[in-house]
Amino acid sequence: MTTALLIIDVQQGLCEGEGRAFESDQVIARINQLAAQARSVYAPVVFIQHESTSGYLEHGTREWQLADGLQVQPGDLRVRKKTPDAFLNTDLEALLKARGVKEVIVCGMHTEFCVDTTTRRALALGYPVTLVADAHTSAGNAVLTPRQVIDHHNATLTNISSFGPRVLAVASAGLQIGA
Repeated sequence: MTTALLIIDVQQGLCEGEGRAFESDQVIARINQLAAQARSVYAPVVFIQHESTSGYLEHGTREWQLADGLQVQPGDLRVRKKTPDAFLNTDLEALLKARGVKEVIVCGMHTEFCVDTTTRRALALGYPVTLVADAHTSAGNAVLTPRQVIDHHNATLTNISSFGPRVLAVASAGLQIGA
């Protein structure tokens, strides 16, 4: 079964300052390992970048760029998006179909927004999802710590069964892409 690695919103503006995502350096290191593994089995690696029309994460700004330390290769794919749903008004679904992708692996930032929304949309479109349990992160919020957000989504997303396809949460060390 052809698998694609979706790396969501690992952008410089989310990895610095007051709103820095929890353990972003460690998450980036895990994502780099996953991307290398995906490339080794010729699985598509897709970097998805959120953008706004002005201000924070505006296209082309330093904050919009992929995060420092993230390893990108010339054959990797890019998708720009303007909503938490990486499929909405983007070419992501067409890109996956053109490559015969039947399932996706999801990692990135921010768990409760773009990771959650894109995971649910992937399910709705018929893609089984592997959520890399230790390679998505959040800055938390006024109610939940980042760890609580991450743990909540690992538990909640894996319990959704109404779409048909399911989410499997797997730690990066236990994930074998293409196996």
